[in-house]
Amino acid sequence: MADAAFARVIEFIEPDMTEKEVAWELEVYMRTHGAEKVAFDLIVGAGSNGAMPHHEVSERVIGGGEPIVVDLGARVAGYHSDLTRTICLGQPDGRFTETYDLVLRAQLAAEAAIRSGIVAGEIDNAARQIITEAGYGEQYGHGLGHGVGLAVHEEPFVRQGAEEVLKPGMVLTVEPGIYLPDWGGVRVEDMVLVREDGVEVLSRAVKEPVITR
Repeated sequence: MADAAFARVIEFIEPDMTEKEVAWELEVYMRTHGAEKVAFDLIVGAGSNGAMPHHEVSERVIGGGEPIVVDLGARVAGYHSDLTRTICLGQPDGRFTETYDLVLRAQLAAEAAIRSGIVAGEIDNAARQIITEAGYGEQYGHGLGHGVGLAVHEEPFVRQGAEEVLKPGMVLTVEPGIYLPDWGGVRVEDMVLVREDGVEVLSRAVKEPVITR
């Protein structure tokens, strides 16, 4: 459901729409395509608003060339989903390309490290080390992810120092981010399923960030 809603974003989002308009379109889509409700207050953070990981949508107008963090989820049959993508309408600047590529690299490294029996904190370290070595450690101020199920945020919590051992059947988010005040943020989030021999990435939404018409 979340993947389909994000695909809908790519179809309709345009410069000069407000964050609230985009969030409302997402909510309407999910509610009219089988969702019981949205999983949480949806986030659409354009430009500098995207530097706040828990930004509340506003009347801010979306501009071309700036980062837009879109965090959405649906509740279906009592279960929740959680998905974040960062996009740009039109030609991005060099900072966007650099930051997005770094966050995506950190996310893929963390996903590759997930397996049954690993300690949750080690997964956080896999992503955090890449971001820190690039000089953005202080701009990544939250844990890598959390469990998702009957609650949208539940155990296990994947963050620095977390000692819980991952087990087959756990569903987690993997969502590193970099947040730069006065510019914006980049976060990329998948839901994944821990398996005995590795991990299955459940989120299928595209990760091509630049939208051109």
